[in-house]
Amino acid sequence: MALRNLITDVPGLKIGHAEDMRLGSGSTAVIFDAPAVASIDVRGGGPGTRESVLLDPAQTIDAIDAIALSGGSAFGLDAASGVQAWLREQGRGYAVRTARVPIVPGAVLFDLLNGGNKDWGRFPPYRDLGYAAAANAATGFALGSIGAGTGATTVNCKGGIGSASAPTADGCIVGALAAVNAVGSVIVGDGPWFWAAPFEVDGEFGGRGLPKTFPPSDSVPRIKGGAPENTTLVVVATDAILTKAQAKRVAVMAQSGMSRAIYPVHSPLDGDVIFAASTGRRVLADPIVGLTMLGNTAANVVARAIARGVFTAAALPLPGSMPSWQDQFGR
Repeated sequence: MALRNLITDVPGLKIGHAEDMRLGSGSTAVIFDAPAVASIDVRGGGPGTRESVLLDPAQTIDAIDAIALSGGSAFGLDAASGVQAWLREQGRGYAVRTARVPIVPGAVLFDLLNGGNKDWGRFPPYRDLGYAAAANAATGFALGSIGAGTGATTVNCKGGIGSASAPTADGCIVGALAAVNAVGSVIVGDGPWFWAAPFEVDGEFGGRGLPKTFPPSDSVPRIKGGAPENTTLVVVATDAILTKAQAKRVAVMAQSGMSRAIYPVHSPLDGDVIFAASTGRRVLADPIVGLTMLGNTAANVVARAIARGVFTAAALPLPGSMPSWQDQFGR
């Protein structure tokens, strides 16, 4: 099977986006064809999440129906309710006798100061955006300034939605989806080089490689905004059959991908989160070595997805919008 370098190369899931350019924000839904085993790892100092405790391996529920990512800071947590409403219409959800409750964890990033019209009245629009994103879910989807990445920024480039995928040595597929709104930089110095360049595949984010020299190790890193105006949200998926505890380990290992792509990362100003999910199609060749290789591949794929999120982003048609990587270096 030819891979498209998207998280949907993992069989058993779809991605949908919805956004409002006047708002300067949006939501993204990860819809699983069947309940998926999942866990989470949180490293940022200012996370905004829903149902994250449920994803701890010690908790009872071991499978979820979808994941909602959204702009809007805490207001954006409503996006998960919209995704949940769409799933309920499809008859999906955890069965409790005659009742069904769709299980939809979510996480949000801060994009409330990007120039968009946030005067939405009594109720924020994110529930409707979440519903629309779920309804739009498909195996093919756009990258860049769309969905949860619509209003995303980094310290020096417009952020956005990125994705990447790769096979493991034993034939499993790993994919990542990232909404990049980091406090730090995804490029080295003044650019155009990406910190994730050593992991790039087939020029997927410009093929610029690394600079001949790097900023001094004692130089002060550039950061934007203040707490909690940032956050990079990531979903890692695989077709390998995993337990909830194994999914947690993959999420932990995948966090290294953020460190390979963003400088600085996991700060008190970020709400960095990685979800890891299994669609359960292929048995791991070995529960220790196979899981190690899976987590290593996940970290590399996360780094690539983050760089692609910035590489494909476009500046918003809003006053004072941050320029994109393409604006600065694409020519």
